[in-house]
Amino acid sequence: MGLVLKYGVSMLVYISILMLIVDIMRKKYRFSSWFWAATLLTFPLWIMTGGVSGWFRWVKILSVILPTIVLGFGRVANADNKIGGIWSFLRKNWMLWFLYGILFLNITEATIKDLQMGNFYNALAGIILCITIPYAPKYWNIENKNNGDLLVYTTIMWNFLYTTWNMAFVYAEGATFFASSICILLAAEVYPIIKGRPELYVIARVYTLATHLLIRAIVPELFPKIMNSSTWFNPDVMKYWGIANAVIALPFVFWHTWQLHTGKAEQSFRRIKAV
Repeated sequence: MGLVLKYGVSMLVYISILMLIVDIMRKKYRFSSWFWAATLLTFPLWIMTGGVSGWFRWVKILSVILPTIVLGFGRVANADNKIGGIWSFLRKNWMLWFLYGILFLNITEATIKDLQMGNFYNALAGIILCITIPYAPKYWNIENKNNGDLLVYTTIMWNFLYTTWNMAFVYAEGATFFASSICILLAAEVYPIIKGRPELYVIARVYTLATHLLIRAIVPELFPKIMNSSTWFNPDVMKYWGIANAVIALPFVFWHTWQLHTGKAEQSFRRIKAV
């Protein structure tokens, strides 16, 4: 009971902190842009602490932190309606395609790793996630008002599949960090629900993942100390979890394709009730 309480409290606290960070990064968009640019100054610590090692970890952190910086200044350009030079460049549609590509890359990296680990069913779910990302720029937008929020009209099932697929991947790839990874995934799921704006899922995912990877890079021993979940690993669970994700993914890809084919995607992706 004491162990359950320990994990429960630490995970709830971390989820709450992550959602607070997302809220700050959304509302203080100018601060956010410079904060993430400044995180590059911690690069030497990534090496000194050993927090980033191996090709997957290096590709992972760079493919998250660098695009987060680009997104930050893109949000400033749009929210403040900046014109001229680099600002006008950041407001063009290439930005949405770039962010779409980064999400695609993020999933692909893990899918390749899944294949290397022999998690073929979970890898299939990853491939389907790539195929079913809503197209840019039609279903992607950076608001030119308020906070310059990144809005992505992913479906409820896509969000759910991404979450369970990613959890299964982390469970197999690094069970030690599984509990903390659950936190960043749930924070990204819960935040848009609390706000009543499901289109905020991707921006919440961006900031929770970037925060988590930065902490792991600078203080790699933190999560193994406070929520080490290495003992949770079971190869049978890993196998059947991957199968379950594939079973969910297969009908979903047909539903997704049908929405596009019948022209219903505009309503179903944006959650607009047909009249």
